[in-house]
Amino acid sequence: QVQLVESGGGLVQAGGSLRLSCTASGRTFSSYTMGWFRQTPGKEREFVAGISWSGVSTRYPDSVKGRFTISRDNAKNTVYLQMNSLQPEDTAVYYCAARRGSGVVKSLEYEYDYWGQGTQVTVSS
Repeated sequence: QVQLVESGGGLVQAGGSLRLSCTASGRTFSSYTMGWFRQTPGKEREFVAGISWSGVSTRYPDSVKGRFTISRDNAKNTVYLQMNSLQPEDTAVYYCAARRGSGVVKSLEYEYDYWGQGTQVTVSS
């Protein structure tokens, strides 16, 4: 079992930056693929970034590529999401997720096994 706790959300002006953190419990964090998703009311969760257990492989959708960067520190059981050039359409609740095992970084909600409680990111225009 893995418990995930996100932090770092908040209110930022358009063009600004935020860094989200997600800290995991347990001693097997380094064996998990990690992902970040976001969700707005009435919409499905949207994949925004993923990283392999080693940190070597990352994956982003076109909507955030070049603006968001995912990274991880396995010694700290933490994954980060650096978000730059934020726009109002980035406003959402951001969720951290963990997937057991290695392999290709997945991008679908059902492919992840554990979820955090979410942190709100609001970008004002």
